[in-house]
Amino acid sequence: MTPESPDAPARLHEHEFPTDTALVARLVAAQFPQWAAHPVRVFASAGSDHTLYRLGPDLAVRLPRTADAAGQTEHDLRWLPRLAPQLPLAVPQPLALGQPGEGFPWTWGVYRWLPGEPAHREALADLPGAPRTLAGFVRALQACDTTGAPHAAPASLERGAPLRNRDAWTRENVTRLPEDLDRAALLRAWETALAAPDWTERPVWLHGDLQSGNLLAHGGQLSAVIDFGSLKVGDPAAELAVAWNWLDAPARAAFRSALKVDDATWARGRGWALSIATAEIPYYLHTNPGMVARSRFALAQVLGEPV
Repeated sequence: MTPESPDAPARLHEHEFPTDTALVARLVAAQFPQWAAHPVRVFASAGSDHTLYRLGPDLAVRLPRTADAAGQTEHDLRWLPRLAPQLPLAVPQPLALGQPGEGFPWTWGVYRWLPGEPAHREALADLPGAPRTLAGFVRALQACDTTGAPHAAPASLERGAPLRNRDAWTRENVTRLPEDLDRAALLRAWETALAAPDWTERPVWLHGDLQSGNLLAHGGQLSAVIDFGSLKVGDPAAELAVAWNWLDAPARAAFRSALKVDDATWARGRGWALSIATAEIPYYLHTNPGMVARSRFALAQVLGEPV
C-alpha cells in the first residue's frame, strides 16, 4: 500500500493511475477556470473506485482510480437528476464532466459537496431509526420508473444479476480468506443462500453498494447516500447486503420489517453479503483496513444467525 500523503491519496490497485493535488489543480484550471482559484486538497476516503478531492468549501472532484471505474460521472449525470427528486435522502449532484487531460486518461467529475461523515454506528444519534430511514430510501428507489435503465447482465457477477452466477468465484474467494475465519461454516451459509429461489418479479432499481462508507450522517441522522457506480436494475437481493455489513441483529430485524422482504429475497441478500465480503477481504487485506473491518463484521453477522 502506498501511504497517503497531504497531496496524494493512498493507492489501492496495482494498475491504478496516480493522482495528486497538483494534477487536479491543473485539470480544473484548464477545463473549469471559474473554479481555478479554489484550493485543492485530498479527502481521505475508503472508496476503492475513485479518489476524492475537496475543491474549495462547496465542491468535490472525483477521479477514477482504474479503467474499470471510468465513466461514472456520465452515468451520474444521466440518472441522478432524474432519481433525486423521488428519494428521501440526499444524493450526489454532478455539476460538470471533465475530459482527459494533463496526462490523466479518463473523464472525471466535479460535484456539489455533501456535508456529513461516513455513517458508522458511532456517527448516528438515532441508531434505532437509521434502519427504517434506509429502508424508506430503498423502497423509494425501487419504486422509481425503470424505463431505459441499465440492467445487470444476466450472466455476469454484477449486483442485481442472479446470485448463483457468483458460485465458483465465491468458493474460490473463501479459500483465500485468513485462517481465523471459519471457511466451512461460510460455505454452508453460502449453499443455503444458493438454495433460495431466484427472483422472478420485475427488476427494480438498486444502488448496489449500500454500506457505511456510502452512507452519510449529518447531525447524528442518516442524511445522504453516495457513490452510485453500481446503480442498475435487477434482483433487489444485492441491496440487502447492507443488513449484514452495517446492521446488528436487532437493527437488521427492523430493516427487514420496514422493507417487508420475502424469505427467498432475504436469503439471497444474506448470500450477497457473504459473497461481497469474501471477495473484499483477501483483495484489500493489506491496502484498505476499513473495508476489511467492515467485511469481517459482515461475515460475523452472517455466521451469527441460524442457517
